[in-house]
Amino acid sequence: MDDFLRVLLLQEYNTRLVVIGTVLLGMAAGTVGSLLLLRKRALVGDVISHATLPGVGLAFLFMMMFGGSGRWSPGLLIGAAAAGLLAAGLVMCIRRTTILKDDAAMAIVMSTAFGLGIAVLGVIQDMPSGNQAGLESIIFGKTASMIRSEAIGIGITAIVILVSCLVLYKEFRLLCFDEQYAGSQGWPVMVLDVALLVLGTLVTVIGLQAVGLILILAMLIIPAAAARYWTDRLLMMMFMSAGLGALSAWFGVTISALVPRMPAGSIIVLSSSVFFLISLLLGSRRGLIIQIWHQISLRRRVGRQHILRAIWECSEGRSSVHRDHLIGMRSWSTGRVARLLQAARRRGEISMDSEQVILTDSGGAQARDIVRNHRLWELFLIKHADIAPTHVDRDADAIEHVLGLDMVEELEAALSQGDTLPTSPHSIAGVQS
Repeated sequence: MDDFLRVLLLQEYNTRLVVIGTVLLGMAAGTVGSLLLLRKRALVGDVISHATLPGVGLAFLFMMMFGGSGRWSPGLLIGAAAAGLLAAGLVMCIRRTTILKDDAAMAIVMSTAFGLGIAVLGVIQDMPSGNQAGLESIIFGKTASMIRSEAIGIGITAIVILVSCLVLYKEFRLLCFDEQYAGSQGWPVMVLDVALLVLGTLVTVIGLQAVGLILILAMLIIPAAAARYWTDRLLMMMFMSAGLGALSAWFGVTISALVPRMPAGSIIVLSSSVFFLISLLLGSRRGLIIQIWHQISLRRRVGRQHILRAIWECSEGRSSVHRDHLIGMRSWSTGRVARLLQAARRRGEISMDSEQVILTDSGGAQARDIVRNHRLWELFLIKHADIAPTHVDRDADAIEHVLGLDMVEELEAALSQGDTLPTSPHSIAGVQS
């Protein structure tokens, strides 16, 4: 318990240093990742991270050539940043100048860059004055051994990235959602695209010291993907993604400090994955549970509307309808009709006398509105979409359940129907004239 409180309250200098650095990194990665995800550039982060490997190796060789040790961190990061930007530029160049799509361009650049990086590391390993032992932290990260200068560098860069995203929020939002419109309005789409890739490269480079080039993509994309399940608003998504990234970083560092030989980088990614799974299941906008509930609700609403419309159309001009007549309306099974009728009776929409079904006042008013909306949509499709009356029922049936009041008013105005109930433009199955 004492160890837990000491880590939780950040009483140790090294823990406090690592937590602050990784939390800021998580916030920056989550914010930029939201934009990359919506821009459909999620794998660009993977391309950049793999391209940093040859950049680090070549920077090491370059510094060795001029008499240095080759392990000067700022020099290695500069090499990583240059290689990442070059890789991102090559992807954009291939996409804009060839017939290849984004996925093919990214696969080509990523595999080539990683292969080059492995070759460069092999050369370094064989050098008599150097080996790659000091460079393996670039691949796997070294969160727990982060020093003060590295934490300060990560913090400053992360703050610059966050401020840049907020300052360019309006431009990035337009770029992510409607690139063609942005171009038609004179916005510099190419410049904005490059700016976004630069921010992604900066996050990737500073993340190398925390989780390494293999896992940095997870910090970029997983918090953003998790936030997407909770909101449809970009600004809220960016804030949530930054928060999830920060929490993942904090959990990862805390668990790593409490459990011996537990690498912080991998725990950060696993923490992000846990948040993603929770969002996948419980997300208020796109979570599986809410989606299943919406599907069940829609199925119930469709069934309710179908049974009320069937009763109205069978009993139009008569006081009641026999239950067997409803079965022929939609080739319903006897059990299906029985369940729908029982549900309608519980809602007070119908009353049943033996096998006869009678609409109540409230049920009749609802059924009339349902039938009217259906027929308005049928008439609209016949008049404006040139659909044959014999086939229009199926098309209208697929749309009528999501009609809102505004759409109904537009249909009324387009068809000049007012509040009248149009006659059906086709014969109704199961109803004898």
